Amino acid sequence: MDGSPYARYLHRLFWVSILVKGLDGVLETIGGILVLLASRVDLINIVIFLTAPELAEDPGDLVANYLRHAVLNLSANTKYFASVYLLFNGVVKVLLMIGILRGKLWSYRMASVFIAIFVCYQLYRFSHTHSPVLLGFMLFDVLTLYLIWREYRLRNRTFRPQARRC
Repeated sequence: MDGSPYARYLHRLFWVSILVKGLDGVLETIGGILVLLASRVDLINIVIFLTAPELAEDPGDLVANYLRHAVLNLSANTKYFASVYLLFNGVVKVLLMIGILRGKLWSYRMASVFIAIFVCYQLYRFSHTHSPVLLGFMLFDVLTLYLIWREYRLRNRTFRPQARRC
């Protein structure tokens, strides 16, 4: 690895992004399990409990109102889809981030493919919602994708056996 301050900064940023993605995967997995096991009434009560302080302070809060509206209109099919989506996405992220933390080169490639597919999905969703929050997540994923690609190239160069010159 290049010893420049910029290269060291990118290397640290890579590890931070991997840890954030891994933590996100753990939270998504837990969330998927909770959504799967909780009843609709339980989910409504949880969202009301979590959003009540914010709505008491700011009754027009967009995020809190959106969450309440979404959970009140939650169908059984949507609940099931959300739980499966969160579980699948979370477990895959956790497994890939563990592979990267253990230095497995295959996990760099698989994480890149998975994140690229997710960015495409986010672009599709953004074309419908124009959500600035979604745009922020998408930009973080693109940055993470670049950092994984960069780190993979550095590690692949390190592990590749040197060819003999005749």
